[in-house]
Amino acid sequence: MQQTTKGQSSGTRRRPPVPWHSRQLQQFRRCALLHQLCLLLLMAASIIASTEALAIEDRASSSAKTRWVPAIGQSWQIVLNAPLKIDPKKPVVIPDVDVYTIDLFDNSAQTVAALHKLNKKVIAYFSAGTYEDWRSDAKKFAKDDLGKPMEDWAGERWLKLKSSNVRNIMAERIKLAAQKGFDAIDPDNVDGYGNKNGLGLTKADSVDFIKSLSKEAKKYGLSIGLKNAGEIIPQVLSVVDFQVNEQCVKYNEVQTFEAFIKAGKAVFHIEYPKGAPKSVSTKTKAAIFGAKGTERFTTLLKTMDLDGWVEYRDGKHFITKTG
Repeated sequence: MQQTTKGQSSGTRRRPPVPWHSRQLQQFRRCALLHQLCLLLLMAASIIASTEALAIEDRASSSAKTRWVPAIGQSWQIVLNAPLKIDPKKPVVIPDVDVYTIDLFDNSAQTVAALHKLNKKVIAYFSAGTYEDWRSDAKKFAKDDLGKPMEDWAGERWLKLKSSNVRNIMAERIKLAAQKGFDAIDPDNVDGYGNKNGLGLTKADSVDFIKSLSKEAKKYGLSIGLKNAGEIIPQVLSVVDFQVNEQCVKYNEVQTFEAFIKAGKAVFHIEYPKGAPKSVSTKTKAAIFGAKGTERFTTLLKTMDLDGWVEYRDGKHFITKTG
């Protein structure tokens, strides 16, 4: 009969204890495997990011080749006080015009896509020259970026156009417009030089700012308009694609903005007549629509809050649904 050693049971054999150096080797191997796994994950993330970046560049490059620029005389509607109310599955919108300008932040990519289904071009409105305290990116502005409050517009302040932070924020807005599928941008309030801005803004500041916005827009295949700012047209006409002006008839500035027509570029023209929308006099309408030099402008009558109501040269008026 086989003898058993103390501490052992018959028929079984204990595994010898694992030497300390073997345990360290196992731990080392585990760490090495984890390290390799982390490297693989980082490589995968890098590949995905690079692929997405290339896809964005490809879209921008493709868009740039077919970049839409509005034509003189195209019909237009602008609605800024609320997002458009439009069914993306069965889109319908009135009036049936060529171009819509709507707010960049308030309207979704689905709304832009719905307008595209209806063969509309879509312009993204945002204020490039003022801070608006209700915008989703308002916290990104530094205290030093802000000037005096904008008269008659609560929650708005003029912006330092030379600020790299301001320009970066505007670049992000332009990128957002591209991501949502807009065809163009309408950057507002670029004429701070003519207002009490508290920042010493000059025409040269606006010219340089518009050139930077134009360069950024074209990177994504977007066209860009000049909003008002008639004094700097000669310096920026070559870098913008169309013009949006408010009340050039009222302020006797028609001739100023005719420069765009002479250059073969569209002019979108808004007047805010007294009594709009219900009681604009026939005399007032005749003075606006019959103003010499505006014959090739796309002229609208609107209320100051830029709601859905609009009236055209032919006397037809519409209310675009919002909500």
